[in-house]
Amino acid sequence: MTREYDATLDATGLVCPEPVMMLHNRIADVPVNGVLRVIATDPSTQRDIPRFCQFLGHRLVEEEAGDEQYTYWIERTV
Repeated sequence: MTREYDATLDATGLVCPEPVMMLHNRIADVPVNGVLRVIATDPSTQRDIPRFCQFLGHRLVEEEAGDEQYTYWIERTV
């Protein structure tokens, strides 16, 4: 699926907690209502990124899992 986004965070090759730490910093660069696409290879992001969104009030628009790669589209809401 082709989804529009405003910025990308490439966290491939990084392991917990680095992807979420980078996400915390990068989401601030996205405008409110903008979408950040996150690409990761660490399976723990399947748990950590939805929790990050829930805890900080952002909206996980979509997530996609494929051949050892996970992609997330996160809308910055605050």
